[in-house]
Amino acid sequence: MNLAVVKYTGESTGRKVDLSDEVFGIEPNDHAIWLDVKSFLANQRQGTHKSKERNEIAGSSKKIKKQKGTGGARAGNIKNPQFKGGGRVFGPVPRDYSFKLNKKVKDLARKSALTYKAKDNSIAIVEDFKFESAKTKQYVSLLKSLSFADKKTLLVLPASDKNVQLSGRNIPNTKVITADQINTYDVLNADQLVLVESSVGKIDNLLNKRS
Repeated sequence: MNLAVVKYTGESTGRKVDLSDEVFGIEPNDHAIWLDVKSFLANQRQGTHKSKERNEIAGSSKKIKKQKGTGGARAGNIKNPQFKGGGRVFGPVPRDYSFKLNKKVKDLARKSALTYKAKDNSIAIVEDFKFESAKTKQYVSLLKSLSFADKKTLLVLPASDKNVQLSGRNIPNTKVITADQINTYDVLNADQLVLVESSVGKIDNLLNKRS
C-alpha cells in the first residue's frame, strides 16, 4: 500500500511511502487482538485493593453474649462479619493482574491492528518535523492542518522528542508515542493513526525481527 507523505503544515511533498504487506496487509487475527488488549488493560491495574478480615479488625475478642438461652442466634466476638464494623468475608487483597503473553502473539496483534487501520484508510504519513519549543498551539495547528482536530489521534514518532510530546500532552483525545511503544490498544483506540515518515521503517523492523 502506498500513502502520500504530507508536511506537518498539511502541504503535499509529492512523495509516497510504501507500507509493507507483512505489517499493514496481513490477515487480521481477532483473537490475538483480544488477548493483547486484555493483557494491556490488565497491566494498567494497580491491584492495591484491600479490605480487613476478622483477624485484622481492632476490637475485643470477648464473646458478646452467652451461647444459649437468649432466643437469638449464636454469636462470637464483635469482629464477626455479621456485625457492623466487623471483618469482611473473603474481601479483596493486593494482587498482580498482569499475565504473560508470547511476543509473537503481541506482534501478530499489533500487525492485525495496523492492518485494520490501513483497510479503513485511517493512516496518515507526515514528513519528519521538529518543534523549536514546547507549545500546545503548535500541536493544535498541526492537527488543524491535517484536518484531524475533531478526531482522536495517535501520533507515532521515530524517537522521543520532548517538545512534540509536551506540546500534545494537554490536548484531549490526543496521544504521542514513539515507534517502540506502539501497542494494539492505542492503535485501535484512535480514530486516526498519524505516522511520522521515519517511524514507518522502525515499526517494520520492530514487528518483523521475530518473524
